[in-house]
Amino acid sequence: MLSMVSARGGETRLAGSEPSDGPARLGVMPRGSGGPTRAGGKRARAGLTLLVDASSLIYRAFFAVPDTVRAPDGTQVNAAHGFLEMLSNLAVSYRPQFMVAALDDDWRPQWRVDLIDSYKTHRVAAADAEELPSPEDQIDLIVEVLALAGVATSGAEGYEAEDVIGALVPGAPGAVAIVSGDRDLFQLVRDPTVRVLYPKRGVSDLAVIDEAEIERRYGIPGTRYFDFAVLRGDPSDGLPGVRGIGEKTAGALVAKYGSLDAVVEAARGATSGPLQKVASSLDYIERARTVVRIATEAPVGEVDASFPQHPPDEMLTAAAESYGLIGPVKRLLAAMVPA
Repeated sequence: MLSMVSARGGETRLAGSEPSDGPARLGVMPRGSGGPTRAGGKRARAGLTLLVDASSLIYRAFFAVPDTVRAPDGTQVNAAHGFLEMLSNLAVSYRPQFMVAALDDDWRPQWRVDLIDSYKTHRVAAADAEELPSPEDQIDLIVEVLALAGVATSGAEGYEAEDVIGALVPGAPGAVAIVSGDRDLFQLVRDPTVRVLYPKRGVSDLAVIDEAEIERRYGIPGTRYFDFAVLRGDPSDGLPGVRGIGEKTAGALVAKYGSLDAVVEAARGATSGPLQKVASSLDYIERARTVVRIATEAPVGEVDASFPQHPPDEMLTAAAESYGLIGPVKRLLAAMVPA
């Protein structure tokens, strides 16, 4: 049988995270509720909420772990193996009180494609080239194992994991750390409560992205990553950006004018230089605003983010054995024991 044992390893806390009593239900939070309370109605001090871009990390795990990692029946489980190990490392390092693994319901929502038809077309082409194993093939078994282990998952019909995270952030009762390799989530960073942990190598080496780091990297105010991203574009997502405006110029424009709206206003009537390039791309900019923006209105519903939600289900052992994931599951359970 799998069991919960004491976890070993160091502990990292982000500023503003303190332990609290009781579950946190994210997504649909009554206005003015103020998060969890202790017996007697006194306000609880909330611990860290870890919002994990599971789709992003599963994708990384799929390509980082050899495809020879398989279940006893030969099913490829390398992404599941790697992702569970990543979760264990995160749990040990950050000791979250609350955690949600956010998943893509649709990694290329039609409403984004309707606005910019090149959105993620390279991934479509790769998928159409030939039928090969993909990270998506392992999503169902990962969700099954997480549910049995007591790890919350969340998705929203027609939305990406980044949107799910954006919708969950306002309901978090304390400090929030978003774990993702997707830079779009930098637009949610707000000191001192919301930061992104950006993987540099696996999840053993994470860059802490706060407002100061955004300013250091891009030369823009720390809360203006969205404005910068619309102008710059992102080739990895099939977003061309404003023609002739690269990262440096996008940063310089946002730094000078303070916001995308101010850049657009300054560009009206411009006949030369970067502002003229902006003026010639106003239609693209308006469409890109919606595509790039994290859709914080995604209908996530209510999520019990307690970590863990419940003791491990008795069926977890059988599932772990069936999928050849005994080792990763044991380490995840060990990491879930309160310090």
